[in-house]
Amino acid sequence: MASEAEKTFKRFAVFGESSSSGVEINNKNFSKLCKDCGIMDGKMVTSTDVDIVFSKVKDKNARTITFPQFQEAMKELGQKRFKGKNPDETLESIYKLMEGKDPATPGVTKATTVGGVSRLTDTSKYTGSHKERFDESGKGKGIAGREERSENSGYVSAYKGAGTYDKKKESK
Repeated sequence: MASEAEKTFKRFAVFGESSSSGVEINNKNFSKLCKDCGIMDGKMVTSTDVDIVFSKVKDKNARTITFPQFQEAMKELGQKRFKGKNPDETLESIYKLMEGKDPATPGVTKATTVGGVSRLTDTSKYTGSHKERFDESGKGKGIAGREERSENSGYVSAYKGAGTYDKKKESK
């Protein structure tokens, strides 16, 4: 049972910490483990209790705890969560709560679908100069769609005799 708890411990230890090896867990991830696994219920065990127990089991100047310290913390939290049971039974009950749990990420992968978004991003409904920025398929034209591109021929715009200079010179 402890090996399953150790796997859960490692999953939560590396969650959100790219430099973590999974050997030690910080207070934030310890609190997340207690909340996601149902150890922290809000009545018997609160977030304050979890923080106090974490501070109690960690070394004096350390910011993280190892798995043996974690087991000690779980024994203390188990006494609060399951009153009346002996310490070994409470530890087993805590490990049952932790079994197979992963860190939850609620609302992270959902795309925004607020009322007017699809209407505002539909390029077929654009009018005026904005319509010219997209081709028929709705793909943007890039800088050609945003800027009025001028040709660098040397003639002013709307000059009717553009390109005739060389022809006049040859005819003479």
